[in-house]
Amino acid sequence: MLFATAVFAPLLGSLVALLFGKQIGDRAAQAVTIICMILAAICGTSAFVSLVYGGGAPGVVTLATWVSSGDFSVTWALRYDTLSAVMVAMITFIATLIHIYSVGYMGHEPHGSVWRFFSYLSLFTFAMLMLVTADNLLQLFFGWEGVGLASYLLIGYWYHKPSACAAAIKAFVVNRIGDLGFALGIALIFVVFGSITFDAIFAGVSQHQNDSYSVLGGTFRAYEVIGVLLFIGAMGKSAQLGLHVWLPDAMEGPTPVSALIHAATMVTAGVFLMARMSPVLEYAPHAMAFVTFVGASTALFAATVGVVQNDIKRIIAYSTCSQLGYMFVAAGVGAYQASVFHLLTHAFFKALLFLGAGSVIHAMSDEQDIRKMGGIWKKIPLTYTMMWIGSLALAGVFPFAGFFSKDAVLEAAFASHGGFAQYGFWCGILAAFLTAFYSWRLLILTFHGAPRADKHTMDHVHESPLVMTVPLMLLAAGAVLTGFTFAPQLLGEHWQHFWGAAIHNGPNNHVMHDMHEVPGWVVALPAVVGLSGIALAYIIYMGMPALPAQLAERFGGVYRFLLNKWYFDELYDRIFVRPTMALARGLWQVGDATIIDGIPNGVASLTAQGAGRVVKVQTGSIAHYAFAMLIGVVVLVSLYLIIR
Repeated sequence: MLFATAVFAPLLGSLVALLFGKQIGDRAAQAVTIICMILAAICGTSAFVSLVYGGGAPGVVTLATWVSSGDFSVTWALRYDTLSAVMVAMITFIATLIHIYSVGYMGHEPHGSVWRFFSYLSLFTFAMLMLVTADNLLQLFFGWEGVGLASYLLIGYWYHKPSACAAAIKAFVVNRIGDLGFALGIALIFVVFGSITFDAIFAGVSQHQNDSYSVLGGTFRAYEVIGVLLFIGAMGKSAQLGLHVWLPDAMEGPTPVSALIHAATMVTAGVFLMARMSPVLEYAPHAMAFVTFVGASTALFAATVGVVQNDIKRIIAYSTCSQLGYMFVAAGVGAYQASVFHLLTHAFFKALLFLGAGSVIHAMSDEQDIRKMGGIWKKIPLTYTMMWIGSLALAGVFPFAGFFSKDAVLEAAFASHGGFAQYGFWCGILAAFLTAFYSWRLLILTFHGAPRADKHTMDHVHESPLVMTVPLMLLAAGAVLTGFTFAPQLLGEHWQHFWGAAIHNGPNNHVMHDMHEVPGWVVALPAVVGLSGIALAYIIYMGMPALPAQLAERFGGVYRFLLNKWYFDELYDRIFVRPTMALARGLWQVGDATIIDGIPNGVASLTAQGAGRVVKVQTGSIAHYAFAMLIGVVVLVSLYLIIR
């Protein structure tokens, strides 16, 4: 009962706000959605505690029969195990804080429109909860598409801004590309296993290990094809390299939306999918190598881009992209538990960073360019402290949460010994250095140095209200405590007891044991490179503030390459967008206007012209008509004589 309440309470709040928001007003809609979210957080946390610490048993809560067609039947059910319980507790807690924070952040919005925003937030939360509690792939896909729809609505919330509308469409389209792969993966799973229910799939894994599938002119093991297709879906939702281009543009939405997308929902869906489908993926080593490679490349790529960005939200967005790469590296080497642990800790410190950035933007009269900030730390000391805590956790500094989870990912990658795993390890090390560097670049340029904003903006810099700062403090507590609190249970000696059957490690997968026996330098290296990145940022931006501009000028090509995000958008525009637009324009002008519309219109025009000429024969003269009749008689007689 607690578990079901946690899942459906946000839906209730969303429906009340959506259907009655205009009648009850913004304040009442905010109150309803927040009360429902608080209820969901209490129930979700209680369900987690009951399952993990209270001796509760995992199971499935069947609600109704959803689809029944011949032999195919799918129930609407909630899967209650450690993995789903961890996700539900995290999602409901963080989403509740984001709802509360939004009361203050959206306070400047025109009266009578905020109810829609809160309805979308709760809908987003419900869709993610439905995704992580699904007992079958169809229900998971329902939640998967639900978060896609909600993200479209929230990113484009300020629909009067063309950039927000374009960003919403971009997110929607790019995610559809990944979703096609996911849908094909589900279809292939049904072909192989004859079911899309998790228990049936996992029970039949050993029976279908040698099944093959022909695709693209070759024959491959079915599990390998399934693994790649599922990961393509994950690439779209979790913004991995190639399908990442929607993520920075998503910053066009209000800051609470950015926090919800990047911390608790949507982008973590792909990581969750890898963990949930671990029983199948364990038998797809080539697909897992692909996951590791893409994850490692994403971690490094996003970190290099984050170094030169100037929009405070985009810097943190690329940080999310990079950290998701770490999670996929862990999943790719078989350390699914480390992947989910990093997902958990990341949710707290990334939500903290985004909401802290929102507090800065609120204080700076909606300014987001860090080059136009500086010198404000004394005016907003609480926000400044919270941003420090979030940055320390992100950089992996002991004893903050990121230290435990990021190190676990890197140790697992090193312990796997494979070529792709080693690639993941060293990309992760380089990304750790760059992450620490751009995090302190953000802190220094935002809060320190001489003020670079105009006098009017500086005169109005102020700390955010309690409704915004209290959620920051609670998230900061999570960014400090979740690491050393949960690391022993999720990754320690008794990790198998904690996770139970929720995550599966194959008989040849010993990474969870081997990661604790890596050399000492592997354990120390992430902390060393992290502190080195912090030191370098401090030296450059505090000690030699003129140096960054000189370096950008001297290495202009590299700087522009990174500033323009490796030119992925331009490349996609040239390869995909322009040819598609040209084809569409040709089909419209030639196919539609000329052929489809042109031929019928041309025949109609010819008929009208012919009728106009025939009409002229009708002169009204009896002599003309008699002459025409005579000609007709002559023609008929002539034809008769010829035929005869």
